[in-house]
Amino acid sequence: MSPRRSATPRFSIVTPVYDPPIDVLKECIESVLAQDFQDWELIMVDDFSTQAAVPTVIGHYAQQDPRITLIERDVNGHIVAASNDGVDAARGEFIALLDHDDLLVPHALSRVVEAIDRHDDVDYLYTDEDKVTADGTTYGAFAKPDWSPERLRGQMYTSHLSVLRTSLVREVGGFREGFEGSQDHDLVLRVTERARRVVHVPEVLYHWRAVEGSTAVDIEAKPYAETAGIRAVQEHLDRVGIDAEAGPGAEPGRYVVRRRLAPERTVSVVIPTAGQSALVRGRRAVLVVEAVRSLLERTDHDRVEVVVVHDTPTPPAVLDELRAIARERLVLVPFDRPFNFSEKVNVGVCHASGDRLVFLNDDIEAISQGWLEQLVAPLDEPDVGLTGAKLYFGDQTVQHAGHAYYNAGYHHPFKFWTRDEVGPFGELVVNREVTGVTAACAAMRRDTFFAIGGFSETLPGNFNDVDLCYKVRAAGLRTLFIATSELHHYESQTREARVQEWERLAVVSRWGVPDEDAFTPRAVAMPNLRRIQQLPDELFSQP
Repeated sequence: MSPRRSATPRFSIVTPVYDPPIDVLKECIESVLAQDFQDWELIMVDDFSTQAAVPTVIGHYAQQDPRITLIERDVNGHIVAASNDGVDAARGEFIALLDHDDLLVPHALSRVVEAIDRHDDVDYLYTDEDKVTADGTTYGAFAKPDWSPERLRGQMYTSHLSVLRTSLVREVGGFREGFEGSQDHDLVLRVTERARRVVHVPEVLYHWRAVEGSTAVDIEAKPYAETAGIRAVQEHLDRVGIDAEAGPGAEPGRYVVRRRLAPERTVSVVIPTAGQSALVRGRRAVLVVEAVRSLLERTDHDRVEVVVVHDTPTPPAVLDELRAIARERLVLVPFDRPFNFSEKVNVGVCHASGDRLVFLNDDIEAISQGWLEQLVAPLDEPDVGLTGAKLYFGDQTVQHAGHAYYNAGYHHPFKFWTRDEVGPFGELVVNREVTGVTAACAAMRRDTFFAIGGFSETLPGNFNDVDLCYKVRAAGLRTLFIATSELHHYESQTREARVQEWERLAVVSRWGVPDEDAFTPRAVAMPNLRRIQQLPDELFSQP
């Protein structure tokens, strides 16, 4: 019995078509016919292909299955015009976007339906994806994070498979002329600005075909796409009221969002210290002095105070150097109790006057101009609760690029990648949501700090930042990794980093055992293995 054509199918699969290889086109259509969920329509818009066989093949399939519709354009209008013809013809509740040379896995639609049925207010869904070669070999699986609006500004990470509520696509005006090459990114930005709920389906349900001329093979294959992508992100920023400039990133398809910090914002940088010195790049230096010097030299923001919480044995000469560098910006707070990082920061915040707080270790050196502005400015968004910077060891390898909590542990993913590497799927060069960040350099609104109770003083040495990040998440706020705020972290220069089992158990007892990280799946949360092979085993006794 032939399948029936539904008046209002669950899905309208929209596929603009222009001169694909015939065998590839057939495989694409067959992947739809193979779906184990049957309530769909496939709308194929032939954009005036030069090969007569293209509409002929589609027409043959349409004769065999009434759920397939062929729309033939009488002029080549390019992908936006062809896609909009498909949107106009769609009768389904949701539109699924499928390129003419790609493949759906057989259970793709059924998995998406399961997610829709769990959330009747979902307006946009996206799945994981991989690439497929001409001989059918799959590779490059992209295990994507859960919904990350900040990352979407830095790259079109949701991509394939994208499923959008039809009424909302029409409400925002469908695809827009002038955004060819980044038309999907532009549409998804506009849809998610209004979406009630965005859902990630964490399973590879789409095979992106790697053929010559495709961005699946060469990210630079469509250079015009970058210009369109930057404009899409910039217009999005303008629409949602984020004062920032979008620009090209470390590689095509990645974008940098540089926010502007409002001049009236007051910022307090809180630094606990004992005033120690250490060898830094071959010379002995007082760590807190160099930290304060660099942080002030590499910010242009005027309204910054530096709150230094110093142990009472701190040499007077160190305090004199700090006064000479920071002058009227300096607030010195003596501390005469046993070491407790959490307590020292809490005390410093109580002496701080800024409405924005930056927590900074004394073994930090700012290296990117505007590091403070980029770290602090996102806090103007009311649902951003915490931001963290990108930190490097002294040898220019990554020490911190966001926390990930999984496999019953708390991790620094991407540790030992080099400063010039973009990381898997661009993780190291785009701002993005993360589960947590290190307190070695992090920022928070003053009101948020007091609302969540600051740092837990029952965790004096380790995991106090993990606990803080959990509290931010429990308050319903986002935590961001800011790739454009870069600093050196001369970790463990000031004390021996030893983790006690009771510290880890204290966090577990409060927040539970971490299993899978929502934003950094363990499949991509991996250090630079080449670098690890050169390091001594004892280094890995530290978390």
